[in-house]
Amino acid sequence: MPSENLKIRKPNANDGVAIHQLIENCPPLDLNSTYLYLLQCTHFSETCVVAEIDGQVAAFLSGYIKPNSPNTFFLWQVAVGDVARGKGMAKQLINEVLKREACNQVEFLETTITPDNQASWGLFRSFAKERSAQLEDKVFFTSQQLGGEHEQEVLVKIGPFK
Repeated sequence: MPSENLKIRKPNANDGVAIHQLIENCPPLDLNSTYLYLLQCTHFSETCVVAEIDGQVAAFLSGYIKPNSPNTFFLWQVAVGDVARGKGMAKQLINEVLKREACNQVEFLETTITPDNQASWGLFRSFAKERSAQLEDKVFFTSQQLGGEHEQEVLVKIGPFK
């Protein structure tokens, strides 16, 4: 993946459909509506990241600063398409968003992961280790709370870090 073909940037409304398609092609991620991705690309563009390769959306990270915890970034989804896999793209997107002015006060990263998503567990353990930060986890939503058709979601909290 030559660097001249890679562009990492804030998303915009023109990215909504491509992000929806990317996430549709990244199981086991939950697919949301194109409308939701458009809101993320516009209302939350400061805390979301798009990676383009050769002008095509290849990866997307969505998240937000928690309303009652301005020192905590909640990472909602990170999707990396086939063309960008195996190259550390997810961690690059995390680091990119945390460098932004919107994240100046962030000392903690939170996300949820299903127990069997080994790729995500590996990513966030590695991120915590690189930041010399604690990683704590606890059940956040039970399968029952999620309607019984979804595995439980474990809240992962990493930090503090700078």
